[in-house]
Amino acid sequence: MSSPAARGRMLGDLIAASHVVTLEQFPDLVAKHAAKVGWLDVQIYLADLQQVILCRLGGQACGSGGESESAPDAVRVEGTLAGRAFQTGGIVAGGTSEAGQWWVPMLDGTERLGVLRATAAPDTEMDAQAAQDLRNLGGLIALMTVSKRGGSDTYARLVRRRRMNVAAEMEWRVMPPRTFATDRVLISAVMEPAYEVSGDVFDYAVAEETVHLALFDAMGHDTAAGLTANLALAASRNHRRQDCGILEIAEAVERALVEQFSSDRFATGILAELDAGTGALTWTSLGHPPPVIIRNGRTAVTLSCSPAPPMGTDLGVPPTLCRDQLEPGDRLLLYTDGITEARDHRGHEFGLESFTDFLIQHHADGLPVPETLRRLIRRHLAYHHGRLEDDATVLVLEWSGPTPYRPARVEALAGLPEHTTPATALPTPWTTHDTDAP
Repeated sequence: MSSPAARGRMLGDLIAASHVVTLEQFPDLVAKHAAKVGWLDVQIYLADLQQVILCRLGGQACGSGGESESAPDAVRVEGTLAGRAFQTGGIVAGGTSEAGQWWVPMLDGTERLGVLRATAAPDTEMDAQAAQDLRNLGGLIALMTVSKRGGSDTYARLVRRRRMNVAAEMEWRVMPPRTFATDRVLISAVMEPAYEVSGDVFDYAVAEETVHLALFDAMGHDTAAGLTANLALAASRNHRRQDCGILEIAEAVERALVEQFSSDRFATGILAELDAGTGALTWTSLGHPPPVIIRNGRTAVTLSCSPAPPMGTDLGVPPTLCRDQLEPGDRLLLYTDGITEARDHRGHEFGLESFTDFLIQHHADGLPVPETLRRLIRRHLAYHHGRLEDDATVLVLEWSGPTPYRPARVEALAGLPEHTTPATALPTPWTTHDTDAP
């Protein structure tokens, strides 16, 4: 059995060896180094775009192979041990206990990329230190994957299950990661239809104590809608980075769209800023559905603000700046009308109440926010029989309170030997918050 020091050196050697390799070379590189310290046959599984399938890096693309647990290169998220590790963020025992196989989450910060499958050598004891070493390996490989995927078509091909249209290609390339967290806030978003989305984009950024949020919904369902949304997003970022306020940013987006499209194209949107130290929320609506707060995990509160016209209409009506106060534990919801107004085959809307009820229910279940949103979008797609006529986007910001929290440990190591202590559970700041800790 290798020592903790040897496993630490292995991670350092892996970093040194990773600088000049491609994503395609990762599986062999990782397996070679991990085997030196007793982790055998390490395999990397990356989540597909819709987070339904886990696809083996080095195997067939998700769209070209099977989607069952028995398929060698793809494992479903629902109903599998690998999927449980992905959903909960905890290490999960796989196969028989004698086999010593483990599924390990791959997290880039709080963004879920996939899972590792590792088999322990016969003399490897799964104690707290070994579990921590596995988590470290999963985290390192996640960081390495992120560093390589931007320049890799292999990554894009692997995680796509069908052809993507040009507008969606633009949208996914310009948006930030779907999940991000600090010691006071967590932000997570989902967007469908993932392969045909055209006019929806979300954005966020953090500058010291200020959290910036933006959500745009451009008119239309074509490539021109994608161009409109991209221009709105670029104008917003450009002026935000010049330290402009919300109203100045809204006016800048208005000017950019009018200059480019002569009022033939417009976008609705929400621009918001949260003071992470105090919970003070400042926001404006540009022809967009107002935000909703889930408070105390059981009450939906719709915020009120006089909306201005959509950006790009050149109507000369200035937006209104509105202010609200968040409470610790509040979840702020920004969404597009593709969530609430989309109708099923009988003409029934999904509706705001169904939307918020779903989130409240899964909040009570104690699921991580990203997992709740993943299940929400699966429910929304099922309601519409897998076919959406409009883009549907949700962005959630959870504010833990003015005191930075210390990540709580999650009792998520399903199937560990009885002698294993709770200290082997994975610290996941996006699962539970200890707001009283310094």
